[in-house]
Amino acid sequence: MGHPGMGKEDSDVKEKILIIDDDAGVRQVLADSLTALGYAARDLESGDRVLGTIRESGCDLVVLDMILPRVDGMEVLQEVHRHHPDLPVIMITGYASVETAIKAMKMGAFDYVVKPFRMEEVELVVAKALERSRLKRENLLLRRQIENQYGMGALAGGSPAMKKILSILEQVASTRSTVLITGAVGTGKELVARTLHFNSERKDHPFVSVACGGIPEGLLEDDLFGHVRGAFPDAVADRQGRVEMAAGGTLFLDDVDALSPGLQAKILRVLNDREVFPLGAKEKVAVDVRVVAASRQDLKTLVTEARFREDLYYRLNVIAIHLPELVERGEDLPMLINHFVHKYSREMGTPPPRFSAEAMRAMGEFPWPGNVQQLENVVERAVALSRGREEITLEDLPREIQEAVATPMPLVRVGGEGVSLDAIMAEYEEKMLLQALENTGWVKTRAAELLKIKRTTLIEKMKRLGIPLKKNGHGRGSEDLAAREEGHPLGVAGKARTA
Repeated sequence: MGHPGMGKEDSDVKEKILIIDDDAGVRQVLADSLTALGYAARDLESGDRVLGTIRESGCDLVVLDMILPRVDGMEVLQEVHRHHPDLPVIMITGYASVETAIKAMKMGAFDYVVKPFRMEEVELVVAKALERSRLKRENLLLRRQIENQYGMGALAGGSPAMKKILSILEQVASTRSTVLITGAVGTGKELVARTLHFNSERKDHPFVSVACGGIPEGLLEDDLFGHVRGAFPDAVADRQGRVEMAAGGTLFLDDVDALSPGLQAKILRVLNDREVFPLGAKEKVAVDVRVVAASRQDLKTLVTEARFREDLYYRLNVIAIHLPELVERGEDLPMLINHFVHKYSREMGTPPPRFSAEAMRAMGEFPWPGNVQQLENVVERAVALSRGREEITLEDLPREIQEAVATPMPLVRVGGEGVSLDAIMAEYEEKMLLQALENTGWVKTRAAELLKIKRTTLIEKMKRLGIPLKKNGHGRGSEDLAAREEGHPLGVAGKARTA
């Protein structure tokens, strides 16, 4: 079968197009042109083998002639739609059968082209059909993923702030009220928007995300609202905008503060009148979408600075949700770490490792400027580096997190009867040695490297301070492992394992 979510621009796997037409010349032109565009095109001269071909070879799109020998094109459409309801079909028709083509669209065809056709027109319709198909597959996949992990990752947490947010989500998910989500980078604004969508009655319809920042106004306007054929020289076919793509579902406007004044006015029309005017269109198009917007900036401040429309601000800010930074919800950190450890262990097919006490302390002391997104990336990296081990150590974490936890010098006040400098230094030395051993899984050669001393010196210090040569009498800190390290062809056994 075709590969869901993977277009020709996303992967080396080519999207498969099946062409059915009794005219050998038409089949040849279509197959050659679509192959040149990077698709895998296959053709048939009749419709009696269509279902078998789809079953055996897979298919992402069908281009079907209306008039065929033996089995009529409309019958083939019905059968394809009955067995593969999500498979897009483009009909080819003559001028005399345009009304029949419209009937075919009502029966489930995605679109139609009229003979004699221009290949540019066919290419655009094909691209649009595959884009819509990918969007539906991606939403289906995402919906299944979210439904399989209720709690939604970054929304997990028992802190008062997250409990309040989850309570609001439960109350407003089933409504059509507009929601404004604010928060710093990495706090999970899009995840909250998806949570709203997939816990609402709109979950079976598209969730369409639009990044409003960093895109030229003209391109963003076309992306949002689409255009009709002839709207500008290169507009050889109608193009549906993302607002229309979200019909029945949710439109997520990320970085809504970046919208130009002109686009702010058009979004306000969508909210007020629930309609859009594609570029070049003479008639409005009714749309039923729920709008969820997100911003890193304070929109109210932008309103006072005359950089954002006040009326649009109030239309967006019907339900306001502010996401706290991770440092403000520190009590949620262990739960989030556990969630991401299990998530990436499942993906990598390994048992979930545990964090060592030292590694967990470092995670707790790090300020997390990138918030939950940064935390997820760090945990994914740690799970990948610790594959084959039961424990994630400090060494598996990025350097900036390792540096967040250091062995503090003991605070000592000298006075009265005085203090024992040797005892204080011995205590501090013991802590440093234990930290180095913990960070390296009690592999003494690596611990010695961290401390910039010889391995034999480390062992002498351990004996003098009463530190056992093995961690709890067993494990990777054993003498046998240490002996193997010395004779390892790469010098250090641990390095060879992680290389």
